[in-house]
Amino acid sequence: MKNNLLRIIGGEWRSRKLKFADVPGLRPTPDRVRETLFNWLQWHVPGARCLDLFAGSGALGLEALSRGARDVVMVEKHPAAAQALRDNLTLLGARNARLVHDDALRYLGRETEAFDLIFLDPPFRQKLLEPVLEKLFAQALLKQDGMIYLEQESEAETDFARFGLQVHRETTAGQVRSLLLVQS
Repeated sequence: MKNNLLRIIGGEWRSRKLKFADVPGLRPTPDRVRETLFNWLQWHVPGARCLDLFAGSGALGLEALSRGARDVVMVEKHPAAAQALRDNLTLLGARNARLVHDDALRYLGRETEAFDLIFLDPPFRQKLLEPVLEKLFAQALLKQDGMIYLEQESEAETDFARFGLQVHRETTAGQVRSLLLVQS
């Protein structure tokens, strides 16, 4: 049995350890990568409205909540992962979080309010990134000065300029390329 524990890096829930579901393909953003990301975002998270699409373990959304995000919408399709997220939100008493148990693209088609920060960590090798970006921009779900954090396969090549985005920061850890995107 795997040790499915996630540690919150900083903020109100710093050092809290939470269980997450044992779901095939679920790979929480490692501590070191989350620490780098939230150092990049330290001035953008407090008071931000965030979307954690493909929430999985909830590592990114929970970290944003711990660091003062105004609210976080977490979208997760897998029933076991969604239940573990629901349990963790209850355990933490996270009143400014909303869990949506649904398909990411279906959810995006219904959402109408824009976000300051969007965390995208789609399942690898399923060609979901471009359809998600198309839907995000068709629905105008990123605020004018908003940012998108993305994790993708290190070998993936995406034309972000097509979506009016440019890479602001990036790092690679193993087979995962992490990018912070801003509107150009």
